[in-house]
Amino acid sequence: MDALVVWGVANAVGFVFGDVLKELAKGTLEDYTKDFYGYLKLETLDPGSYKYPMRLWQVFVPQTVREAMPLYDIPRDYLKRLQDVNQLDEQISPEELEQYREIYYRQPIRSVLDILHQPNYPYLVILGDPGSGKSTLAQYVALDWAEKPTKTIPLLIELRNYARDRTLPKTFLEFIHQGAAAICHLNQHRLNEVLETGDAFVLFDGLDEIFDPVARDTLITEIIRFTNQYPNVRVMVTSRIIGYKAQRLRDAQFRHFTLQDFEAEQIQTFVQKWHDLAFGNQPDKPRLQNRLQRAINESPAIRELAGNPLLLTMMAILNRNRELPRERAELYDEASRVLLHEWDIEKGLPPDEKLSPDTITRKEKQAMLRRVAYQMQAAPQGLAGNLINGDELEQILAGYLETLQEIEKPRTVSRLIIKQLRERNFILCFSGADCYSFVHRTFLEFFCAWEFVWQFKEKQSLSIDELKTEVFGKHWQEESWHEVLRLIAAMIDEQFVGEIIDYLIRQNGKVAKFRNLFLAAKCLTEVRSRSQISQTANQLLNLLKKLSQWGDYKQLNQKQFSLITDIRIQAVATIALTWKEDSKTLPWLVSRLAQNDVLSVRQVILQEIVKGWKEHPDTFRLLRHCAQSHNNSDVRLAILKEIVKGWKEHPATLPWLKSCVYSDKSSRVREIVLKELIQNWHLSELARGGNYNSEPLTFLKAFAQSHGDAIVRKFALRELVHDYKNDLNTSSFLKTCARSDGDATVRKFALRELASGWKDDPNTSTFLKTCARSDSDATVRKFALQELAHGWKDDPDTLTFLKSCVQSDNDTLIKQTALQELAFHWKNAPNINNFILKIKAESDGDAIVRKAAIQELARGGKDNYDILTFLKSRAQLDRDVTVRQTAMQMLARGGKNDPSILSFVKDCVLSDPDKNMR
Repeated sequence: MDALVVWGVANAVGFVFGDVLKELAKGTLEDYTKDFYGYLKLETLDPGSYKYPMRLWQVFVPQTVREAMPLYDIPRDYLKRLQDVNQLDEQISPEELEQYREIYYRQPIRSVLDILHQPNYPYLVILGDPGSGKSTLAQYVALDWAEKPTKTIPLLIELRNYARDRTLPKTFLEFIHQGAAAICHLNQHRLNEVLETGDAFVLFDGLDEIFDPVARDTLITEIIRFTNQYPNVRVMVTSRIIGYKAQRLRDAQFRHFTLQDFEAEQIQTFVQKWHDLAFGNQPDKPRLQNRLQRAINESPAIRELAGNPLLLTMMAILNRNRELPRERAELYDEASRVLLHEWDIEKGLPPDEKLSPDTITRKEKQAMLRRVAYQMQAAPQGLAGNLINGDELEQILAGYLETLQEIEKPRTVSRLIIKQLRERNFILCFSGADCYSFVHRTFLEFFCAWEFVWQFKEKQSLSIDELKTEVFGKHWQEESWHEVLRLIAAMIDEQFVGEIIDYLIRQNGKVAKFRNLFLAAKCLTEVRSRSQISQTANQLLNLLKKLSQWGDYKQLNQKQFSLITDIRIQAVATIALTWKEDSKTLPWLVSRLAQNDVLSVRQVILQEIVKGWKEHPDTFRLLRHCAQSHNNSDVRLAILKEIVKGWKEHPATLPWLKSCVYSDKSSRVREIVLKELIQNWHLSELARGGNYNSEPLTFLKAFAQSHGDAIVRKFALRELVHDYKNDLNTSSFLKTCARSDGDATVRKFALRELASGWKDDPNTSTFLKTCARSDSDATVRKFALQELAHGWKDDPDTLTFLKSCVQSDNDTLIKQTALQELAFHWKNAPNINNFILKIKAESDGDAIVRKAAIQELARGGKDNYDILTFLKSRAQLDRDVTVRQTAMQMLARGGKNDPSILSFVKDCVLSDPDKNMR
């Protein structure tokens, strides 16, 4: 926007500034702000945009940021050149650069609005690439205030207009007071009062648009002076990343944040908002919205561009009349048209006085960019480089201009064009150190492909055989070239694409992981009508079907296993995408899912079915049949989960899943299906239609009591306790399960829930004692004993009960457990050591119990003389050699620093009658 906008709270109570604004504005400032910034200016992107006015406040999607500046992958020689021309703040080695980059990517990603709303960030710099939404963010802050006014007034100053104002203002306030480019002339003395109170948020937009380094440095000084003069005012500065030097503002306590590309969720939100506003309830809206979203999801090149808000907007506009991604070449052409010409108009830059716009038109600029891209791909780094120095760029441009008769001084004009690209245009940008690059790699690929097509179609200097051998033949093995080759296929006739596919099929692709076939399929997707090359397409399809089962998994190392899996997955995904419109593809995928293969391949097949055929009337039926008949439980489970996710509302889904809880052969599947049911359906829905009187609680109780699988019964119990803990009958039901369930693990689970959830109930400890005495399974009795000891250790009856178990229980495991719990929880209680020493370690009839008693005694009294003496006697006198061995081991560990113990052990080595003991 070519203006300074000053916002104020027109209705703020007690604000003198508000009164000033009321005097100046016709109507309220809120209305004025909405009128001026309320709608996106789309005329230059779409002349018909007046038909669907787009409100910025409604379509805006907040960006995310990382703190600190990013550092890109800079070649060593280019890094040195940036340092030599003072375009990096300090000397930095490649190793330090890599360390800084790692630190940057470890920074958390946060919403930019969260940062702006944080009062502890008084001074901010928001950095971003062209089109990332820096200016839109500043405008949204103002517009958001206009929709929901607060005490803090946003003041937006476009630095380019300030620097160029013909009144030559000396300060920002003077510019607001009388600047020719200021929308509102406000009294600077009144404004000074408002700023001194700190009730303002000043937004300095476009520091990067001050191209002269001296002028930019002077402006930074003015901003710092402003923060010193008004320390209570929050300030935000926006700038492009390339060419920005952070040191001075960082020293002035400015925090730096970098705008991130849109993530998938943000893109989806924008697409949804855009179509809601542009189409309303029009019947075509779902089709167009789904088409754009699918193009973004399925095309990596389009997905990369969609991360940039400006280019995403262009996609939304173009999608009204073009099919993406097939026609993405037109998207790139349209984007270049806007970025090479309309971008300048929109930004309000005056025509270059030395270069008339009619001298070099958009088409000439595109032709030059084709040559630049072609030259870049021919460089040693190829397409991966995306970098060209100024001298080489000037030579390419001058060489092209020499072919135009109306250009008298091609070298001079080429310098002017470079200056324009450096200062104004977006598609080819200045990268520092007299180097230039395409701002997005996608444009490098597009213009490179276009140049090959131009040579083939227009100039006819490249034959079809040369296109096959010199372009596709040389580069089909390089993944970085695939998008270029696909774009070429998209821009030439079908018959030539067929010849290229035939050529690729004939190549030996095994060493290159069959990239020839995968590239051939990508090229086929670019063909509008395949009828002319149907034989070639069928041959390719059959080869890919064979490739989906390529290799043998027997006796492979991990690397070979991964290679086979990756190729099979890629083959399946390629068939699903390339032949999606073929009626035979869905049945083939389902039959392929039923065949034996590793799980990861089957999962991809399933994902492709759901992604491509969710709305197909046969998909649910085919998947359900596969889930019922497949012998692999992991595959059945994966299908079941996808059906829950994608067909939850289908009338047959719930009854079928409920039957699976009983009928599936795998207990793990039955448990997980029940979990999915409970998580995705209300219990009343699950109970409806069964034999449970439509009561959710009764439904869970029925599963917990009567299901044939113990795992399912436990899960039902867990859900019952979670949802119905406060029900008066829940504890009684748990006791019933703890007493009567036929599986020991279920009984233990019920005991644990009782002990943890009903600890304050006096009947719980009594019930645990009963189970500890009477359960038929010793492990359940042990579990009840442990829960009692842990949860009721302060109850004197618990100590008495444990002692009785040690003394009178007939089961060795129970006596041992009771003994261990006594020693652990009551080691300081009176007479416990004597109880264990005299009664159990010495006189118990069970050797296992005596061993346990000795171990507990030694653990709690290794420095106790009486215990060490007792251990000596047990090592000599116990009637069981294993008990004697235990006593000797405990004695040696606890008294290793005691000379008398060492002497005792030596004597035993010489004189003990048992050889194992010796």
